[in-house]
Amino acid sequence: MLFVCYPKCTTCQKAKKWLDGQGVPYEERDIKLDRPTESELRAWHQKSGLPLRRFFNTSGLQYKALGLKDKLPEMSEDEQYALLATDGMLVKRPLMVGEDFALPGFKEAEWADKLKKD
Repeated sequence: MLFVCYPKCTTCQKAKKWLDGQGVPYEERDIKLDRPTESELRAWHQKSGLPLRRFFNTSGLQYKALGLKDKLPEMSEDEQYALLATDGMLVKRPLMVGEDFALPGFKEAEWADKLKKD
């Protein structure tokens, strides 16, 4: 599994500690140093079954600075993917990606349920 995170993010630190406590093997990737590509984002979005807006870090400084709350509804999916790929800090984190799933944001119960099934 791929664990995409920002090491300074406290939620990411909490998720990593939880994964380690569960003994879940994963490959860690720093979202700021190695930002997701547009094709990765498309694939992860498809695996997640979630609305694309759930992949945006709506609490982030960059999201707010760009005024994305008002701009996203007017943007096409292609434009949103392209924007997400420009800056890893725009992407909701942490992000756990498995063979057939992608979970943006850390919700312990959701992660536990998904990892039990796989």
